[in-house]
Amino acid sequence: MDFTWFVTSLLAMLVSCLLLYSAWNKVYRKRNLPPGPTPLPLVGNIFHVERGEMVKSLLEFGEKYGPVYTLYFGSNPVIILCGYQAVKEALFDQGEDFGGRGKLPTIDQYMQGYGVGFSNGEIWRQLRRFSLTTLRNFGMGKKSIEERIQEEVQFLVSELRSYKEKSIDPTNILVQSVSNVICSIVFGNRFEYENQSFQTLLGLFAATFKEMSSSWGQLLNMFPTIMNNVPGPHKKINKHLDLLSDFIKERVKKNQETLDPDSPRDYIDCFLIKMQQEKQNPTSVFHTKNLLMTVLTLFFAGTETISTTLRHGMLILLHYPEIQEKLHEEIRRVIGDNRSPTNEHRSQMPYTDAVIHEIQRFSDVIPMNVPHLVTKDTTFRGYTIPKGTDVYPLLCSVHRDPKQFATPFKFNPNHFLDDSGHFKKNEAFMPFSIGKRICLGEGLARTELFLFLTTIVQNFKLSSKTQFTESDLAPKMKGFASYLIPYELSFIPR
Repeated sequence: MDFTWFVTSLLAMLVSCLLLYSAWNKVYRKRNLPPGPTPLPLVGNIFHVERGEMVKSLLEFGEKYGPVYTLYFGSNPVIILCGYQAVKEALFDQGEDFGGRGKLPTIDQYMQGYGVGFSNGEIWRQLRRFSLTTLRNFGMGKKSIEERIQEEVQFLVSELRSYKEKSIDPTNILVQSVSNVICSIVFGNRFEYENQSFQTLLGLFAATFKEMSSSWGQLLNMFPTIMNNVPGPHKKINKHLDLLSDFIKERVKKNQETLDPDSPRDYIDCFLIKMQQEKQNPTSVFHTKNLLMTVLTLFFAGTETISTTLRHGMLILLHYPEIQEKLHEEIRRVIGDNRSPTNEHRSQMPYTDAVIHEIQRFSDVIPMNVPHLVTKDTTFRGYTIPKGTDVYPLLCSVHRDPKQFATPFKFNPNHFLDDSGHFKKNEAFMPFSIGKRICLGEGLARTELFLFLTTIVQNFKLSSKTQFTESDLAPKMKGFASYLIPYELSFIPR
């Protein structure tokens, strides 16, 4: 009796699975989506993606299925774009259609559609317009953004001199220095490098990035419903973000207590003034939740990404001492030994500009880009992409497109120099993405990278006892953010 029941149950289960698969297959085949690996019901393409190697898997699928293909995260289709032409056609030529912010479950569950980075529609448009205007006009009657960066770079130079040529890991000091620029803009002041609260804050940012890019974070992005009910390191992300938000809340409270509407000191003051101006508007997007999530986004965008790019750049200069010396020669010729670099010098320094562009291309800090979303039913290259579908424009595939770069996997400043040694633009240079969702801090980031790198090379020769290889230089692209090998170097005063 028990055996008959078991066989009957097993047969019923098999028939149900066959019917489910048949129904799924009919729906899947009917869609006019780009090609891709055949998904399974419910779990999609989970077994096609190598665990912990999301970027590698996506690039391999691109070689097999072409520059536009479909991957299923669970039962949801995601469109993957590979190479310059496909990404440019989507984000620029059809920028309005592809201008939404897609789902990124590792952080969406905390942001909940608030803040300038992870919102859509009118919330995003108003917050972006306000943030761009505030950053562009950020003098506050006192220091410009460039002056704030120059000031911070001098603090960094003093700190590096204090090490007296000792071999150090530059990670912490670079993160602290770069983050201080954002702190100065958002909070109105910088922090001393030894400040314990500041170090804790930066540790939380680093830990969040690490968990987002880990194998667990990759699984959470693919299967949020399942992974939200599974214990693991990915559960720490919300805890980190809670602590970061608590810090920002305290700063907002201090600003509120001392706010002078006629003399804003920082970004938070500007936002609080805007909140007061619109307090009679029940639909205003300028409220505390959007303030907290926007400030959190500004820190994410402006701390780990810039500091990682600089750290990668210094590793590259250690491996190529001839490039480092050529940089220094141009700095001495244009700026000299005693003047501080300014943003105006950049146009006179084509080689330095080319090296910085190549560092950004090669390091690919955010290799998969932040997900986009189609805002309406869209036809793209003959395929039909339904409204609300997530899109992953792979920036790493653009920066390593052999049709756009002569040596895509090798560091080569000549990618941005013409035969006469003049700087030349390359439309496939997209570290800030392109189109409607281009990074709002692009101008700030470009200024930071130029002033930090030129001032460091002006004052120090970078040296290391370690002999690095081409493999050491290559960015480790696993998930959301790239990372590089840990290393030490000495800053030798010139």
